[in-house]
Amino acid sequence: MQAARGEDVADGGAGAGGVGVVYADSQLAVVSKPAGLLVHDSRLAAGESDFLVDRLRAQFGRRVFPAHRLDRATSGCLLLAFDSATAGALGEQLMSRTVGKEYLAVCRGWPEEAFTVDHPLDGGPGKPAKKPALTRFERLATAELEMPSAGFATSRYALLKASPETGRFRQIRRHLKHASHHLVGDTSHGDGRHNRNFRMLGIHRMLLHAWRLEFEHPGDGRRLAVSAPPDAQFNRALALFGAGAAERFA
Repeated sequence: MQAARGEDVADGGAGAGGVGVVYADSQLAVVSKPAGLLVHDSRLAAGESDFLVDRLRAQFGRRVFPAHRLDRATSGCLLLAFDSATAGALGEQLMSRTVGKEYLAVCRGWPEEAFTVDHPLDGGPGKPAKKPALTRFERLATAELEMPSAGFATSRYALLKASPETGRFRQIRRHLKHASHHLVGDTSHGDGRHNRNFRMLGIHRMLLHAWRLEFEHPGDGRRLAVSAPPDAQFNRALALFGAGAAERFA
């Protein structure tokens, strides 16, 4: 496996509306999607005019083909191709589940050190059919804050690594709800009391970040591992889990 090297990384372009680039070559790129930005136009984008694909098209000066999706409120690694053949090859890897995905998530409560949620999910609005969905979770750290909740004087939170093996609509968010360890900052499937706690700490985003991707380069077969550091607000949340927590994922 080969990590993305500095010479492979294009101009980060994160200023003035640009999107950070963590890896790029002539066939594909991995960009760091900002939280709050839609990837592309859809039925869920009523009244929106700012989309990631439009920014990237202008930034790279060429067509882009996102290989997968990230929710609007989720930040981090997004894999894209610059031509349809590469897009097709990446799509085949995603369908065969050979692309490794690791997310960082902050949830309410202290779950087990390792747990798996195997729970079917529908495809979202207008797609009621349920399909198999599986996510593996690993607890990385815990914190207990002096903030009352549900009759207790303190509130407990955990930092998780989430590795989805399928790619269903809002899978990690819905699986955490199913496990009663709601994702912090999730206004659709989370717990409002804990969301308010974090807003009081100045953290106003959903705490889900696509930290790492592993995939085979369609051009030469290299197994690449690419990671995107969390943004400032996510790092503020990481700091709650002790000294060095944010640096671990920089």
